[in-house]
Amino acid sequence: MSIPDNLKYTKSHEWIRLEDDGTVTIGITQHAQELLGDMVFVETPEVGRQLRQGEECAVVESVKAAADAYAPISGEVVATNPDLESAPESINQDAYAAWLFKLKPANAADLDGLLDAAGYQKLLESEEDA
Repeated sequence: MSIPDNLKYTKSHEWIRLEDDGTVTIGITQHAQELLGDMVFVETPEVGRQLRQGEECAVVESVKAAADAYAPISGEVVATNPDLESAPESINQDAYAAWLFKLKPANAADLDGLLDAAGYQKLLESEEDA
């Protein structure tokens, strides 16, 4: 399974990429999309919405189940991925390219509290053992 080194991760299976302009791009991990199966619908938060870290803010729905996505850090939604409305299955094709939304962080230091690739790998291994 692919766990890119250049991303941060959450225990709830979101990935986070810090962009050059200081915003962060957020999506669900390959592990999450594999658990859910074929995506059929994605609901993203509205641009301008203020999110608190850990807040439910998006929904990804597959043929198996619907799951919430959570804000990995606090901030303002500055963009959503318009392609997901007509092609939610793009998450299945490449979970790390099919981002859900972008945030302007309220505090960039919050990124330091997220998992790196090695930490996320350990989380997945502990879930398998449970």
